[in-house]
Amino acid sequence: MKTVVRLSALVTAAALAISACGGGQSPSESDAPSASTAPVAVDAVDVNEQPLDKLKDGGSLKMAIQQWITQYNSGQVDGTQGDAQAITSVVEPDLFGYDAKGVAHANPDFLVSAEVTSTSPQVVTYRLNPKARWSDGKALSAKDFQAQWKALNGKDKDYLIASSAGYELISDVTQGADATEVKVTFAAPFADWQVLFDPLFPAAAYDTPEKFNKGWRENVPITGSSWKIGSYDKTAQTITVVRDPNWWGTPPKLDSIVFRALDPAAALDAYLNKEIDYTSAIRTEAYTRLKDDPDTDIRVGARWDEVIVVLNGGRGPLADVRVRNAVEKAIDRQAIATISLKDLPVTPKPVDNHLFMPNQEGYEDTAGEYGRLDVEGAKKLLTDAGWAEGNPRTKDGQPLKLSFVLSADATQQQVDQGTLLQQMLGQVGIQLTIDKVPGNDYFEKYVNRSNFDLVSFRNVDQIFLSQAYSQYQAPDGDNVFQNYGRVSSPELVDLLKKAQVTTDRAEAIKLYNQADRLVWSLGHSIALYQRPQILAVRKGLANWGASGLSSDDYNKVGWLK
Repeated sequence: MKTVVRLSALVTAAALAISACGGGQSPSESDAPSASTAPVAVDAVDVNEQPLDKLKDGGSLKMAIQQWITQYNSGQVDGTQGDAQAITSVVEPDLFGYDAKGVAHANPDFLVSAEVTSTSPQVVTYRLNPKARWSDGKALSAKDFQAQWKALNGKDKDYLIASSAGYELISDVTQGADATEVKVTFAAPFADWQVLFDPLFPAAAYDTPEKFNKGWRENVPITGSSWKIGSYDKTAQTITVVRDPNWWGTPPKLDSIVFRALDPAAALDAYLNKEIDYTSAIRTEAYTRLKDDPDTDIRVGARWDEVIVVLNGGRGPLADVRVRNAVEKAIDRQAIATISLKDLPVTPKPVDNHLFMPNQEGYEDTAGEYGRLDVEGAKKLLTDAGWAEGNPRTKDGQPLKLSFVLSADATQQQVDQGTLLQQMLGQVGIQLTIDKVPGNDYFEKYVNRSNFDLVSFRNVDQIFLSQAYSQYQAPDGDNVFQNYGRVSSPELVDLLKKAQVTTDRAEAIKLYNQADRLVWSLGHSIALYQRPQILAVRKGLANWGASGLSSDDYNKVGWLK
């Protein structure tokens, strides 16, 4: 069973995603930004579900990813790109699967059970499947849990981590009654404990900063699943995973899965040429060309998938919260959603919350004045901040000029989004330049390094509320965690920490929404819209497609007989 990727995974504004760490949903659907649907049911899933006896043994699933993977460790600060996490989750132990409502269930291939066995203090006891092994022959054990906890709890600054959420609340990890039992003790309650250790990483490749930071670069050193890496072909830009003959569970139906790095704009033609087996149909052009294709099923689901614009408060004019708030008020989010959704079978509507999707319990409008188009209000804020009227405005002889960093692989729809932002900000006296950078450098050299003024990408699979913490925590020196715009406050961090240890769901929802109101008022980022799943899938492919909030189970994917 392969689960949903869970750290907050990055996908470019319209295409690339940042994923929430902990499992493995399908690689980011490589296409343009899209818009929200009129709220789709939270359990909307369309995967052509079929029993295994109706599937052929063998065959391959071929899919596109956006770029060559440079870091496979999803716990490392450069490992948050969604495709990287998806591949890693295929070949590493993923302890929990998720149903159509996003509820976690222990994966029996790796866990006999996992449950809270004490509440004061909170203790979670894991019973490991005694058959589970790493590719180096070692059994899964408490040592793996200990190494992952020590790497990710934030105490050793030599580990360049993407997030310490949850792990920093753990006080101890020990072996239980025997080698198959692991006890994790928390210093404070943690409602989202199932998001931790998922995927589980091997201690042998995780227990030093050197291994953690460098051992997973363009390489997965040790695997522990039904799949293993078969080959990396940098020339062909493909990573192939194959069945592991040492797998102890029910064998997969497919022989291999091939991940091919393709420019997002090239994925549609690659699909029509039968070079890959599924692609996004979220762009108007793609949907129009694919909806009547006789060899194609259009499959639609409701994924946790939010398109945002991040504002870099760590440099230049955006260091002033008044300028960030002015940018928020100058942007017509409805117009962006409408343009992105043009001619698609969904209804455009801005999303007014960073932490909840419209189809989730707890969703409410937390944006307030910062989510409403207010050109005059934006102009007043800029004037109050000392920027004299003009086009562009000036201060101390310097123009009010910002950059919007865009991948060179961007589709026309992404470029159109940048042009809209340019026009909207121009109306209040902000000059926005669109700076295209190489696609393979987009995250590692620009987003991850806070080398931008404005940037847009997708947050995906953030079903566990605690996953949001790393996006808003205060940077620690050069480590920004996932707070790429470097905007935070002690009050925001305290609220998120309090919410993490609140086990009463209703109270936690109140705290998270209170925190999100601060996110908007700080000018951290602008939530644009929820991106639905609209996928074109090759007919005959079963147990694959728009999985919504549920897990992708690569062991069940296959071709009908």
